[in-house]
Amino acid sequence: MSAKAPNDEAEQMRLMVTAYGKMGKALQATKRPIVYSLCQYGWDSVWEWGPSVGANLWRTTGDVQANWMSIYDIIGQNAGLAKYAAPGHWNDPDMLEVGNGKLSLAENRTHFSMWAMLAAPLLAGNDLPNMKPEIKAILTNKDVIAIDQDKLGKQATRAYVDGEVEVWTRPLAGGAEAVAVLNAGSDHVATHPFHLSLAKLGLHGPQKGKDLWTGQDVTLTENQAIELKSHDILLVRIAAAK
Repeated sequence: MSAKAPNDEAEQMRLMVTAYGKMGKALQATKRPIVYSLCQYGWDSVWEWGPSVGANLWRTTGDVQANWMSIYDIIGQNAGLAKYAAPGHWNDPDMLEVGNGKLSLAENRTHFSMWAMLAAPLLAGNDLPNMKPEIKAILTNKDVIAIDQDKLGKQATRAYVDGEVEVWTRPLAGGAEAVAVLNAGSDHVATHPFHLSLAKLGLHGPQKGKDLWTGQDVTLTENQAIELKSHDILLVRIAAAK
């Protein structure tokens, strides 16, 4: 924060916005294609004023850490920000921690999946030359990357929560849709599976699509039983209706 007006938080915020605006104008004056990223941790609802200072992306939270609680907390903090994301202007939940710390493979999959659903910048923050094949497979999953890079530029919204399971949806170009079922709790096995409500997603009748982590064709149906390991995710791209 600025040393100026040390006891006036509102004035400090105004000084910050002014400084970022000055930098934005300087970058525009170069007449060069430059991505302008604001790293100020979501202070002063940056998503509301970021575009006005020429920003292409802005951090929405504090720094991400390589642990599940940090990643899950940041996902939740971005739940209400979908309307501020659009082509050229993106919410940034921070760099990826895929492959770092003691994250399980399920947590790595969920982390990458949800950053894609959030239309976030995908900035790998791990040791690329020495990463394990299973981590490389996550970071190079073209189907998941395609969700992130979808040209419609719509960020996912949290459609509903049932216990410790969250269901998110993201509209895609051409009428397709991405559906993510995230299990934030313990394992959901055959004795107590999660039951998916298509009606709550505004979908009616069987929905044909592709599981983006197995690569298999799937059909989602009303009240479908879904088994999910702890902190794992089902990510499906539903085909556009004919």
